[in-house]
Amino acid sequence: MRLTRSLSLKMRLGLGAAALGAATLLTAGILYLGLQQVASRLDTALASEQRMARYATLSTQVATFLVIGTEAIQTGQSAEIRMDRLDPVVNQINGTFLRLRADVEDAVIAAEELGLDAQSRYGTQSLGLARMEAMLNNTLDGLSADTDDTARLRAHVDTFASSFDPLLSQAVNTEVLFRNATLSSIDALRRTLILTSLVIAGMTMAVVALFYLGLIRPQFRRLDRLRAAAHQIGQEDFDVALPVTRPDEIGQLYTETNRMAAALSARYETVQEEWARLNDTIAQRTEDLRNANAKLSEIDENRRRFFADVSHELRTPLTVILMEAQIGRQAAPEAAEAFATIEARAGRLNRRIDDLLRVARSDSGQLALEDAAVSVDDLLEEVTKEVQAELDNAGMTLSQAQEPGLSLNCDPNWVRQVLVSLISNAIRHARDGGQVRLEAARTEHGVELSVTDNGPGIPPKDQDRIFDRFAQAGQTQAQGFGIGLALARWVIDAQGGQITVTSPVGRDEALGSAPGTKISVRLPDAED
Repeated sequence: MRLTRSLSLKMRLGLGAAALGAATLLTAGILYLGLQQVASRLDTALASEQRMARYATLSTQVATFLVIGTEAIQTGQSAEIRMDRLDPVVNQINGTFLRLRADVEDAVIAAEELGLDAQSRYGTQSLGLARMEAMLNNTLDGLSADTDDTARLRAHVDTFASSFDPLLSQAVNTEVLFRNATLSSIDALRRTLILTSLVIAGMTMAVVALFYLGLIRPQFRRLDRLRAAAHQIGQEDFDVALPVTRPDEIGQLYTETNRMAAALSARYETVQEEWARLNDTIAQRTEDLRNANAKLSEIDENRRRFFADVSHELRTPLTVILMEAQIGRQAAPEAAEAFATIEARAGRLNRRIDDLLRVARSDSGQLALEDAAVSVDDLLEEVTKEVQAELDNAGMTLSQAQEPGLSLNCDPNWVRQVLVSLISNAIRHARDGGQVRLEAARTEHGVELSVTDNGPGIPPKDQDRIFDRFAQAGQTQAQGFGIGLALARWVIDAQGGQITVTSPVGRDEALGSAPGTKISVRLPDAED
């Protein structure tokens, strides 16, 4: 038992498989030998049947011989005629004797493995054949004598008939005994094979049961215990202690599983400690963020209040300036142009104050839009007037290309501010190019407004980020001018439009040799 425990599982399974294989080979060998014996004895029985058939043929031939000989004697035929008539039958009888002797010789050789007694029994048949042949020869000698003595000739025939028949019957009976004995031995061998098969089957079942109960089922139980341990570990219960009683493969797996469970348990405790510390850190950071958000909310509220207060404080004197400019223009016609300029500048400053209020409200998450049908011509005219002074200071020129009669469905103040911001951004970053183009064209999706410069362009890797808040791309700053590109995208998206960037600009649209940048704003047509 101790030796069995010390063997590996592979070796024990191999030994069990070898034992089952040996039992199978033994069974196959026994069945093969039994079948060989059955086949040999069947051949012997068939040989006996064949010899009995030859004896029957010999009996028929001898009867024919007697009939012809008796007829020849009764008709008084001469010896020469008698022998001529008997020759065909005699030749047939001799041929049958020849085949019978060959059959007996084969039977004696085949019985060699059965022993000397069996060979002797088969050999006695050759003696009977020799006697029958001798009797036939004696009768032929008597019938060939040149005599007319009918009684003497009939005596030869009668003697042959009375002596040959017992010998033939004895030979046939002996063959019957041989055949029956062979068939009996086949039946006995069959019973022996059946008994042997039952014994082997019983032994095989016993070996299989022993193999299963003694080796396979215990391993299944060990594997079930291992599966339960794996399930327990999967449930984060690492209190696993598999018994290591055998140094085989499953025992080694038990050892590794115990080691793994211990390592996971230690790791789990470490993770729990780290998790607790992380939760404490998250709670602290959350509290810090909450306090920071409170401060930012207070700052934002103060900022919006500041914008509102400043706007209010600015609107009052602007209103006075606008009123005084209108009165002065009416009261002093000679100074009407000067008062008109003051009135226009005051109106523009008033729009700037409105822009500041919109930016303040949008940064607080309140984007107030007032959609209306807007003429693109009027919109671009206002944009041009607002940026003209900045263009002149930068020494840049603004060209326009627009289809007549276009109209948009949008908030005009916001869209105007977006376009002003795009042009201001081009003035700031593409000043060396000296040119800016403002275009308006109808597309299948509405109206496209675009601002194209002749500046250094935006690197491809930065083009996806320029619309992000507080992002910077190379020399192109995505915030800090006007309402910023992030807010511009917000404004356009909120009105069902789209804003895109193209850099470098295609050669057919470029304003010069520089790469250039084209920012396009697509908005719904007023007819949509």
